[in-house]
Amino acid sequence: MAQAGFEELVEDFEFLDDWEDRYRTVIELGKAMEPLPEALKVPATKVEGCASQVWLHLTWEGGKLHFEGESDAMIVRGLIAVLHRLYDGLAPAEVAAIDARAELGRLGLNEHLSAQRSNGLRAMVERIQEQAAAAA
Repeated sequence: MAQAGFEELVEDFEFLDDWEDRYRTVIELGKAMEPLPEALKVPATKVEGCASQVWLHLTWEGGKLHFEGESDAMIVRGLIAVLHRLYDGLAPAEVAAIDARAELGRLGLNEHLSAQRSNGLRAMVERIQEQAAAAA
């Protein structure tokens, strides 16, 4: 079971009839995120494998994951916000237990993202899971 914030997003998506509405919702989530400080946009936080520029800054506070992220593409920024709802505040073992593909599939993202966006999303999930494994 995913985080409460992610479950709310799944419920919201159930009321949106078409992908364009869902796409707009994802973009709005990205717009609502705080920008990542320039000092954190460094090679160590850059996610390779994404068509656009993507940075994820992950920290562990009190044994729980907290992360910030940013992208130069609005839809990718929104996908970072979706991942934030899925993972933020979880312990490493909880992060590892999430089947991101299945959870994101509940939003209908699998069928509607381009191959490049899907690869970038997969790269972001892998970065989060790798860091959780290292923290465990």
